[in-house]
Amino acid sequence: MDAFPIQAATIADALAGRDVLGKARTGSGKTLAFGLPVLSRLADADAVSPRRPLGVVLVPTRELAMQVNDALEPHAHALGVSLRLVAGGLSMAKQIAALDRGVHLVIATPGRLADLARRGHAELRSVKITVLDEADHMAQMGFMDEITELLRATPRDGQRLLFSATLDGDVEALIEEWMHSPVLHDVTAGEAPARMEHIGLNVPPHLKYQLATRIANRPGRTIAFVRTKLAADRIADQMRAAGVLAVALHGDKPQPERTAAITAFRAGQIPVLVATDVAARGIHVDHVDLVLQIDPPTDPKDYTHRAGRTARAGEDGLIVTLVLPHQRKSTDRMFEGTGVTPKFRKVQGDDAESLALVDRLTGGSEPSGVPVSAPALPRSAREDRWEPRRSKGKRARGAQRPSRRSQSDSDSLMSQLTKREREIVARERALAERERQLEAREQGAKQTKSGKSRPRSTR
Repeated sequence: MDAFPIQAATIADALAGRDVLGKARTGSGKTLAFGLPVLSRLADADAVSPRRPLGVVLVPTRELAMQVNDALEPHAHALGVSLRLVAGGLSMAKQIAALDRGVHLVIATPGRLADLARRGHAELRSVKITVLDEADHMAQMGFMDEITELLRATPRDGQRLLFSATLDGDVEALIEEWMHSPVLHDVTAGEAPARMEHIGLNVPPHLKYQLATRIANRPGRTIAFVRTKLAADRIADQMRAAGVLAVALHGDKPQPERTAAITAFRAGQIPVLVATDVAARGIHVDHVDLVLQIDPPTDPKDYTHRAGRTARAGEDGLIVTLVLPHQRKSTDRMFEGTGVTPKFRKVQGDDAESLALVDRLTGGSEPSGVPVSAPALPRSAREDRWEPRRSKGKRARGAQRPSRRSQSDSDSLMSQLTKREREIVARERALAERERQLEAREQGAKQTKSGKSRPRSTR
């Protein structure tokens, strides 16, 4: 298999210890472009000390952190390099325990790692390599203060690798302040343009959601973007009521639900995700056929980010934007800012001719009208919602044991996952079991030590 252009361009400089700027689009193979050199260099590094990682990878979202961790874990295992995922929404106690034992590389979101550093659980004075992945998205999400705080805590002469689709604004400030004579590799100019088709549909307000459901009723994977969390839940419910299997994805969803939804979407079990912009920042799933913008963005960068969910790794992609009459001028300005000239068509109503036009342009079709249910969550997602108060090893009042039904649901989901997904789930379970064993061993050691230090009673 040939290397992606960004990998061929950057790996040699990164291995040589140089600061690297990589400019590449989403889905261009950046993870291994920085991951392989980092792992290789850390494999030759000194032994790790408690709370002092040797490498840090910062990414904008939990979902992306999990995907980077999954991509690098097999290579890290082969090289004897220890990893730890550090992100909000996941067990802080386990993250602290792993840092206390010592870890080579931390893959983190800026907010959680900064929080752990302030509490004294992560000391960054020994960091040799810092990676900023999707730096432009982290800046847009308001993480500049945390990123600056974390970089300030690392050695000034440490190696920095920065990967981003754009290198302006806050990203440019980061480069000037924290990088040392970086070598720039811009593979966007030499890449063949992504094969995206951009369509704008002027639709009547009363038909907007009906048409959105019709468009989503098509083969392949669809990500539908909306402006608010409430709208994501409502539209996903409406789509399921019409016979289109869709689930909502937004920041108020518990992390286990978000993880389960993305896993099922990647495995092809769920064809439609209805997502807000923030929740979708970490969705890096291949073979997304359609990006449906039920609510058009106002910022050209948001449009570019949304469009980047499709047409990945040389595949074709379709971006459809629904535009209400009062949104036409602002949407035209937004398109002008992106440099995209979409094909605009006006949908007059719900007559046969108008619906045939929509179907021809988008691949949609009339939904069955038979309601479908949201898929059952895996057992782990259900259990993680409830965290009982532990008291002397007894089950908290009101707690119930996992039912056989939930185990059956989990087994059913596992049977439908792809081989790669089963490997990921199995690895996560093995890691969880290993952590439980380590915690039990450490607890036993503490009890033994406490017993030995207890003075003998005298009569």
